Amino acid sequence: MNINEKLTDELLLFFNGFSSWESSIIRSSDLTVAEAHAIEVLGQHGRMNMKSLAQKLGVTTGTTTVTVDKLEKKDYACREATREDRRVTLISLTEKGKKAFEEHHKFHHHLTEQMLSVLSEDEINQLLTILTKINSEIF
Repeated sequence: MNINEKLTDELLLFFNGFSSWESSIIRSSDLTVAEAHAIEVLGQHGRMNMKSLAQKLGVTTGTTTVTVDKLEKKDYACREATREDRRVTLISLTEKGKKAFEEHHKFHHHLTEQMLSVLSEDEINQLLTILTKINSEIF
Protein backbone atom coordinates (compact mmCIF):
# COMPACT_ATOMS: atom_id res chain seq x y z
CA MET A 1 0.00 0.00 0.00
CA ASN A 2 1.47 3.38 -0.97
CA ILE A 3 1.53 6.49 1.24
CA ASN A 4 -1.52 8.02 -0.46
CA GLU A 5 -3.61 4.91 0.23
CA LYS A 6 -2.37 4.71 3.83
CA LEU A 7 -3.19 8.37 4.43
CA THR A 8 -6.63 7.96 2.83
CA ASP A 9 -7.32 4.99 5.11
CA GLU A 10 -6.23 6.93 8.20
CA LEU A 11 -8.30 9.98 7.21
CA LEU A 12 -11.37 7.80 6.67
CA LEU A 13 -10.81 6.06 9.99
CA PHE A 14 -10.52 9.44 11.73
CA PHE A 15 -13.58 10.86 9.95
CA ASN A 16 -15.71 7.81 10.72
CA GLY A 17 -14.59 7.81 14.34
CA PHE A 18 -15.28 11.52 14.72
CA SER A 19 -18.69 11.21 13.02
CA SER A 20 -19.63 8.28 15.24
CA TRP A 21 -18.46 10.14 18.35
CA GLU A 22 -20.40 13.28 17.39
CA SER A 23 -23.56 11.33 16.54
CA SER A 24 -23.46 9.63 19.95
CA ILE A 25 -23.15 13.03 21.66
CA ILE A 26 -25.96 14.58 19.65
CA ARG A 27 -28.20 11.53 19.96
CA SER A 28 -28.68 12.36 23.64
CA SER A 29 -30.41 15.63 22.67
CA ASP A 30 -33.34 16.57 20.45
CA LEU A 31 -31.01 17.99 17.80
CA THR A 32 -29.90 16.64 14.44
CA VAL A 33 -26.25 16.79 13.40
CA ALA A 34 -27.04 19.68 11.01
CA GLU A 35 -28.78 21.61 13.80
CA ALA A 36 -25.91 21.01 16.21
CA HIS A 37 -23.43 22.26 13.60
CA ALA A 38 -25.48 25.43 13.08
CA ILE A 39 -25.58 25.99 16.84
CA GLU A 40 -21.81 25.46 16.99
CA VAL A 41 -21.20 28.10 14.29
CA LEU A 42 -23.60 30.61 15.86
CA GLY A 43 -22.11 29.97 19.29
CA GLN A 44 -18.57 30.57 18.05
CA HIS A 45 -19.23 33.51 15.73
CA GLY A 46 -22.35 35.18 17.13
CA ARG A 47 -25.37 36.31 15.20
CA MET A 48 -25.14 36.39 11.44
CA ASN A 49 -27.22 36.45 8.31
CA MET A 50 -28.35 33.32 6.50
CA LYS A 51 -25.73 33.62 3.74
CA SER A 52 -22.84 33.83 6.22
CA LEU A 53 -24.18 30.90 8.23
CA ALA A 54 -24.57 28.81 5.07
CA GLN A 55 -21.00 29.62 4.01
CA LYS A 56 -19.57 28.64 7.38
CA LEU A 57 -21.57 25.40 7.32
CA GLY A 58 -20.58 24.66 3.72
CA VAL A 59 -24.17 24.21 2.56
CA THR A 60 -26.72 26.15 0.52
CA THR A 61 -28.84 28.94 1.96
CA GLY A 62 -31.90 26.77 1.24
CA THR A 63 -30.54 23.99 3.42
CA THR A 64 -29.63 26.51 6.10
CA THR A 65 -33.12 28.02 6.01
CA VAL A 66 -34.65 24.60 6.74
CA THR A 67 -32.19 24.05 9.61
CA VAL A 68 -32.86 27.50 11.11
CA ASP A 69 -36.63 26.94 10.81
CA LYS A 70 -36.24 23.76 12.88
CA LEU A 71 -34.01 25.51 15.42
CA GLU A 72 -36.60 28.26 15.81
CA LYS A 73 -39.40 25.72 16.35
CA LYS A 74 -37.30 24.06 19.07
CA ASP A 75 -36.45 27.47 20.60
CA TYR A 76 -32.68 27.19 20.01
CA ALA A 77 -32.43 30.15 17.64
CA CYS A 78 -34.35 33.20 16.53
CA ARG A 79 -34.41 35.52 13.56
CA GLU A 80 -34.43 39.27 13.95
CA ALA A 81 -34.58 42.06 11.39
CA THR A 82 -31.89 44.73 11.63
CA ARG A 83 -32.91 48.31 12.37
CA GLU A 84 -30.85 49.67 9.48
CA ASP A 85 -32.44 47.44 6.85
CA ARG A 86 -35.57 45.49 7.77
CA ARG A 87 -34.91 43.17 4.79
CA VAL A 88 -31.76 41.87 6.49
CA THR A 89 -32.44 39.10 8.97
CA LEU A 90 -29.88 37.95 11.53
CA ILE A 91 -29.95 34.56 13.22
CA SER A 92 -28.87 34.28 16.84
CA LEU A 93 -29.03 31.74 19.62
CA THR A 94 -31.68 31.90 22.32
CA GLU A 95 -30.75 31.13 25.93
CA LYS A 96 -31.61 27.48 25.25
CA GLY A 97 -29.37 27.59 22.18
CA LYS A 98 -26.52 29.13 24.14
CA LYS A 99 -26.76 26.36 26.75
CA ALA A 100 -26.76 23.72 24.00
CA PHE A 101 -23.69 25.35 22.45
CA GLU A 102 -21.82 25.40 25.76
CA GLU A 103 -22.67 21.75 26.40
CA HIS A 104 -21.68 20.58 22.90
CA HIS A 105 -18.56 22.72 22.89
CA LYS A 106 -17.41 21.11 26.16
CA PHE A 107 -17.53 17.72 24.42
CA HIS A 108 -15.41 19.09 21.56
CA HIS A 109 -12.84 20.42 24.02
CA HIS A 110 -12.76 17.11 25.84
CA LEU A 111 -12.15 15.20 22.59
CA THR A 112 -9.40 17.65 21.64
CA GLU A 113 -7.76 17.12 25.03
CA GLN A 114 -7.91 13.35 24.51
CA MET A 115 -6.31 13.66 21.08
CA LEU A 116 -3.59 15.98 22.31
CA SER A 117 -2.78 13.73 25.24
CA VAL A 118 -1.19 11.18 22.87
CA LEU A 119 0.95 13.79 21.08
CA SER A 120 4.14 15.57 22.03
CA GLU A 121 4.23 19.36 22.13
CA ASP A 122 6.10 19.37 18.82
CA GLU A 123 3.50 17.06 17.24
CA ILE A 124 0.69 19.29 18.54
CA ASN A 125 2.29 22.33 16.89
CA GLN A 126 2.81 20.39 13.67
CA LEU A 127 -0.80 19.19 13.69
CA LEU A 128 -2.06 22.73 14.20
CA THR A 129 0.14 24.04 11.39
CA ILE A 130 -0.96 21.28 9.02
CA LEU A 131 -4.68 21.60 9.79
CA THR A 132 -4.53 25.39 9.48
CA LYS A 133 -2.87 25.09 6.09
CA ILE A 134 -5.35 22.50 4.82
CA ASN A 135 -8.33 24.49 6.08
CA SER A 136 -7.14 27.74 4.53
CA GLU A 137 -6.15 26.21 1.19
CA ILE A 138 -8.89 23.65 0.61
CA PHE A 139 -11.89 24.46 2.79
